[in-house]
Amino acid sequence: MKIKVGASSCGIAAGANSLIEILESDYSNISTEITGCIGLCYLEPIIDIYDEDDNLFRHVKVTPNDLKEIIENPKSEKTLIKKEDEDILNRQTRIVTENYGYINPEKMEDYLNAGGYKAIGKCVKNLTPKDIIEEMKIAGLRGRGGAGFPTWFKWNAALNSKNEKKYIVCNADEGDPGAFMDRSVLEGDPHRLIEGMMIAGYAIEADEGIVYVRAEYPLAIKRLQKAINDARNYGLLGKNVFGIEGYNFDIRIKAGAGAFVCGEETALIASLEGERGMPRLKPPFPAQKGYLGLPTNINNVETLANVPWIINHGASKFASFGTETSKGAKLFALTGKVKKGGLVEIPMGMTLREVIFELGGGIKNDLEFKGVQMGGPSGGCLPKEMLDLPIDYESITKTGAIIGSGGMVVMDETNCMVNMAKFFLEFTCDESCGKCTYCRVGNKRMLEILTRITEGKGKLSDLDLLEELAIKVKEGSLCGLGQTAPNPILTTLKYFKDEYLEHIEEKKCVSGTCKDLIHYIINPEKCVGCTLCSRVCPVGAIDGKVKETHFINEDLCIKCGKCYDTCKFDAIYID
Repeated sequence: MKIKVGASSCGIAAGANSLIEILESDYSNISTEITGCIGLCYLEPIIDIYDEDDNLFRHVKVTPNDLKEIIENPKSEKTLIKKEDEDILNRQTRIVTENYGYINPEKMEDYLNAGGYKAIGKCVKNLTPKDIIEEMKIAGLRGRGGAGFPTWFKWNAALNSKNEKKYIVCNADEGDPGAFMDRSVLEGDPHRLIEGMMIAGYAIEADEGIVYVRAEYPLAIKRLQKAINDARNYGLLGKNVFGIEGYNFDIRIKAGAGAFVCGEETALIASLEGERGMPRLKPPFPAQKGYLGLPTNINNVETLANVPWIINHGASKFASFGTETSKGAKLFALTGKVKKGGLVEIPMGMTLREVIFELGGGIKNDLEFKGVQMGGPSGGCLPKEMLDLPIDYESITKTGAIIGSGGMVVMDETNCMVNMAKFFLEFTCDESCGKCTYCRVGNKRMLEILTRITEGKGKLSDLDLLEELAIKVKEGSLCGLGQTAPNPILTTLKYFKDEYLEHIEEKKCVSGTCKDLIHYIINPEKCVGCTLCSRVCPVGAIDGKVKETHFINEDLCIKCGKCYDTCKFDAIYID
């Protein structure tokens, strides 16, 4: 018997470390290993038990009290995964995530036994840099971190630069709210990123790689650093790799300070050089003049993690997944008001409905689906009328949103779309480097307008001004942060304009989100005078005697909602 425990951030947050401690102390005779997240984050902690015949029994939401029972009887149905949840995994296309759940991310031997480093071996022994770039072109691999730029084109531009010194940089500065695709790779299969960087480095003739990762990912950094050290000790990184005289390649980590703007490649380069993370005008592009003024190729984690699979299985095989213009599979972080949140890897072209309602299980509490935010703060909000939209770069971009790095935040009828636009704009205002006026000032002015509207002080003329500003900021900003910051505003104005009009004309927020536009009212027919609401009110805004109807003083009410949450008789409602 052997046991594998999901020990990525989601598993650890759910209590995986406590299970590991018990297994190692009380069941030391059983082989216990850690593994990465398999994507079913809503079921963590997850334990895989393999019996003597290597049959797998997957147990979910395991507590310390469950361990004895499932070890003695791996078939115990108490925590055994349900078929409907197994089907979520079976419907996915596992490329980047093919090793998730099988290998220990802290053991290089596991990666080697799974075929690791065979792809780079094939490259240096049988392929030229131009051969590799041609493979990426046939595969149709597009950048998985933003607008989906063709990977082969960037690599080819760097290869054609004549400098002797070049760099390959991995952008692991994953800053979108609700996004954790790159983190899953770093925590669950770090050697895969290393191998992808090695292949990219060989393709552009670079001898040094840098992983720029946000410091808020301590577990990811720890596992990646161990993987780098192990690969170096094994002779796969450093001087004369694979015993080939003169073939040198090494990797180091640079921890970023969490600036969202450093997801933009020229700002990232500035940060690598020890400067403040601020973008610069292009051209020259990093492929011609990047880190330290030398040719630099920048790809994100997921893009590079696809590369070993393409070399091992063939470009045509990768291109057989997805659509005509969007090849392969894509990782998405499914979060928000969805029943089964987690990580999914789907073939490009699957619809939003399939992802949200079939892989995601639908909306929590069976409320009505309202919209989905695609692409984080740089993306846009899409309405329920677009649920049958295929997920590919062209289809999503036409709506005004973007696929981006792969964040997918689901919203229900309790979400206010005006407030959502305000939330994302607050984020981009905070994260703007301030270098260009359109982004620094324009976003601030738009945020002021949205704030007025959510406070019930908006005017109809604000909508025209908001749209005008959004277009100017989009057209005039220096980098991708400012250019895409208006997307949540433009898409909500386009698809949810009725909510803006309700806020302005009727001074109402039908979702009950905007505090200045809602009122807590006690229904005298239901109130029994239990006094619970008055006791929890932090400002003493509720009056009434025991067993008599209570009243809310709106002049004192701060709309915290404690009375609403506490009432056992549904006597308090929101207007």
